[in-house]
Amino acid sequence: GKEVVANHVYQASKRHGKPFVKLNCAAVPYELMESELFGYEEGAFTGAKRGGKQGLFELANGGTLFLDEVGELSLNMQAKLLHVLQNRSFIRVGGNEPVQVDIRVIAATNCDLEEMVQQKRFREDLYYRLNVMPIHIPPLRKRKNDIIPLAQHFLDYYNQKYDFHRKLSPATCFALLNYRWEGNVRQLKNSIEQATIITDTDLIQPES
Repeated sequence: GKEVVANHVYQASKRHGKPFVKLNCAAVPYELMESELFGYEEGAFTGAKRGGKQGLFELANGGTLFLDEVGELSLNMQAKLLHVLQNRSFIRVGGNEPVQVDIRVIAATNCDLEEMVQQKRFREDLYYRLNVMPIHIPPLRKRKNDIIPLAQHFLDYYNQKYDFHRKLSPATCFALLNYRWEGNVRQLKNSIEQATIITDTDLIQPES
């Protein structure tokens, strides 16, 4: 998945050992996104913590910020993200002084950002700013050589977790290779766990 690749990039980079902060942009409500990313000053709004709060950009300073589902950001937040990438600074919600940061941003999405740019739903300047070193992750169904090794890896894990001795039958391997896996690696992992639990024998058959 995208987060696994982002982790590998982080581990192999010179910023390894420094902060690695993750945010799923689709999971944060629109009205909270600015304070989540940039933090806020004391008294910035009702319910603001005494002393204010650091945002994710500050927490990632010196390290890496992983923005998953970046295509879900509003146009307003896209403009603010672009400003940070260009100027390496931002202003907290309710603040006046710019905060300088040194971060690497890794952005990921399931969306077709080029199409979103054409539809005016994603800023073209931000798209090119983020698209410096693109990494395309093909869906699992287009990486058939990965399916059985991944399935075996997950099976080994669940055998140890549940103290089982399950194995994949040849027919099951054939079925795994020919399934579409719309949910990609996460779906494969869940399917192996389910089959490991519900099968009545140690040899997992396709019906499980």
